[in-house]
Amino acid sequence: MFNDESIMATSTSREHVDLMLRVARSYYLEDKTQAQIAKEIGYSRPTVSRLLKESREAGIVHISIGHALERMRTLEEGLKKKYGLKHARVAEVKPDEDPKIVVPRYSAALFAETCAPDSLITVSNGNAVGATVRELPVLDWPKSNVAQMIGTLSPDNPMTDSPDICRMLAQRLGGTFTALPVPMILSNAELAAAMRKEPQIATALALGGGADVAICGIGAVTTVRSGHIFDAYIDQRKAGDLLRHGVVGHICGHHIDKDGNHVHTELCDRTISIDIERLRRIPLVIAVAWGDPKIPAIRACMRGGLISALVTDDYTAEQLLTDVH
Repeated sequence: MFNDESIMATSTSREHVDLMLRVARSYYLEDKTQAQIAKEIGYSRPTVSRLLKESREAGIVHISIGHALERMRTLEEGLKKKYGLKHARVAEVKPDEDPKIVVPRYSAALFAETCAPDSLITVSNGNAVGATVRELPVLDWPKSNVAQMIGTLSPDNPMTDSPDICRMLAQRLGGTFTALPVPMILSNAELAAAMRKEPQIATALALGGGADVAICGIGAVTTVRSGHIFDAYIDQRKAGDLLRHGVVGHICGHHIDKDGNHVHTELCDRTISIDIERLRRIPLVIAVAWGDPKIPAIRACMRGGLISALVTDDYTAEQLLTDVH
């Protein structure tokens, strides 16, 4: 009511507003009691209380109660409801922060909260998964076992590789690990088929496919590449071919379309990884991924039921909740 210019033009009204401002600042900004304020301005405590009420009603005081967690919770619940996830953990990444540092802290926390001490755990490769493991606290889980779900990367690939991640995770948990001592992609399908029958390889793949919990990254297919793990195998021309065949991304070495369906490529028969249908049957698959290029691939993994938990940043979560036909 004090925004009307005719009222604000009078000295009496101006003095009254000045008094409300003084009382409000003393109470809300300087943490003074109503009794202290009453003594300072020479009015009674009930008068101070009335002035505070009047200042709120007049819009002089705006009280806001909230926390960033409320927004994150809203995004998380939205993701779970829209995509049928068991868990969603959204990290608030501020403009001066790097999601590569912030998001893995959240995925490590989710894993520690949802994984049992006697779990069989399987992990893929990639920097996001490696960063997640490095953020885990040291635990005393001697009954845990970590199995490698995908073969090793090309020697010149700078990404954190599966064997290293398995070893790190087992050390953090105080448990054991089962390695998959074979390259991720072999030179031909016949050799790959023979390697899958080797007892050590078969055992590791069976363990990975029968895991209780999986931690994996999600790769994006763009016009120039098919994610970092395929750098030694897929050039720009092949990446373009994948896009033309409807491929949007990959998970655990398997290329998928926008609905999460497996798209068979010539690499499939040469790739050593747990079967994509086995991945779907793992009770808890935690995916750690974020960023514009990966949004179609993340959405596809959720649509196809390939993951049951997502850890991402707030920007990516907002985009995933935007309707896309």
